[in-house]
Amino acid sequence: MPRFLLPDTPIGSLDEYLATDTGGLGLARAVELGPEGTIEEITRSGLRGRGGGGFSTGRKWSGVRGQPGSHRYAVCNGAEGEPGTFKDRALVRANPYQLVEGLFIASFAIGAAEAFICLKARFEQEIEAVTRAVQEMQEAGICPECQVTIVEGPDEYLYGEEKAMLEVVEGNAPMPRLFPPYEHGLFATAPQTGWTATESAPGHDHRHESNPTLVNNLETLSNVPHILVRGADWYRSMGDEDSPGNVVCTIVGDVVAPDVGEVELGTPLSRVIDEVGGGVAPGRTVKAVFSGVANPVLRGDQIGVALTYEAFQAAGSGMGACGFIVIDDTACMVEVARLFSRFLYVESCGQCQACKLGSGEMTERLMRIEAGGGSDDDVSEIHSWIQKVTDGNRCYLAVEEQQLVASVLQSFPEEFAEHLQQRRCPRPRPVPLPKLVDLASGQAVYDERQYRKRPDWTYADQPVEVQPRSATPPAPATSGYDSSGTGLAGEPPASRS
Repeated sequence: MPRFLLPDTPIGSLDEYLATDTGGLGLARAVELGPEGTIEEITRSGLRGRGGGGFSTGRKWSGVRGQPGSHRYAVCNGAEGEPGTFKDRALVRANPYQLVEGLFIASFAIGAAEAFICLKARFEQEIEAVTRAVQEMQEAGICPECQVTIVEGPDEYLYGEEKAMLEVVEGNAPMPRLFPPYEHGLFATAPQTGWTATESAPGHDHRHESNPTLVNNLETLSNVPHILVRGADWYRSMGDEDSPGNVVCTIVGDVVAPDVGEVELGTPLSRVIDEVGGGVAPGRTVKAVFSGVANPVLRGDQIGVALTYEAFQAAGSGMGACGFIVIDDTACMVEVARLFSRFLYVESCGQCQACKLGSGEMTERLMRIEAGGGSDDDVSEIHSWIQKVTDGNRCYLAVEEQQLVASVLQSFPEEFAEHLQQRRCPRPRPVPLPKLVDLASGQAVYDERQYRKRPDWTYADQPVEVQPRSATPPAPATSGYDSSGTGLAGEPPASRS
């Protein structure tokens, strides 16, 4: 399989990049094609967004370019903070120049006045590499007029949400806006709900403009120079018709050697787990796989699914950003659901009441069930909140909570039944939250600070757990839990939507 995103030897200088088959030639090809021709070539390649949505990159560029307004902006989203994901940082460490050139090309194609590269402030190694790449390329005369700002943002999960990212670029907290960036972009002077006025930038015809803004994931942009140099047909020679190209995967969790690897789309997930992550330990089997915390769980008997957007959707899940968390047969799935639910609860911004309250309620009741003090009422309340946690949501976080918790309830009902009937956890082993600080040489370093994070985004001195608010002892467990997967006897199944 041809690898082009993750070279065997990291590219540490502009000279090394220019010595490759594509270095610097992508932008030259874009100038030759012109903005419309560049967008047409990217559209024809079938490149899809690698941040999780899988939307057509060419269509996204065309939509931003076609929006009215005298100012446009381009933003690279490298603020990955989802558990199980490290691919953007791996790409920067391997070759920051392809990202910068991809951003230059995107800016040229949409007519951007300025570009931004958004990373978390704690990504010190990546910030240094990207800063060096931008400076070297501009000093060498590669898009010297391109104005690029590197934004060092907060550690909050929602910083990676595109509408919240624009708020951070403007100097605010990562609170998602109502409207997407192509409708209400950076430094907009057109009013919206919750809008804060900004001064008009030089060149505006009048005060009220929305400044359509393109936000692309770091991996998406890293593909762009290769496509323009080698052509759309070359890119389509990899993967399948609807999901062409290669993708960068992270494999962590209960695997022998967690790592990041570049694989061809269409490869079975089971093979990726074995070849990138070394597989599970001898004698163990895969019980479940999560694509970050943004999609429904895949059971162990589903890991033969092909790595394409369509195949994952047909399996009842989503490929997301290809940050796969592997869970083996020794783990408690109630604890896994509690762990991920708490992450989403803590990271919820609180603008949408149903999201913050609902994810908190679900986390609390999952904790109670896992500890052996739960009842059928807790399961019923979880099902109730699954139906309404997304009410009025501004971003996708509440949908993640809904889909993830509902899918674990549906896929592993027998484990919930065991907890209620036995009044204890039958598999009491720790399950770490794989929010990655570093990943190298088969060793994953997880963020221990996350266990101390409070729902208001402050940190306690000691690990924090959501404590049940009621001091009333739980009612004795009954046999009302239906282990067929429909939840409480007589209750409808939890929704996946």
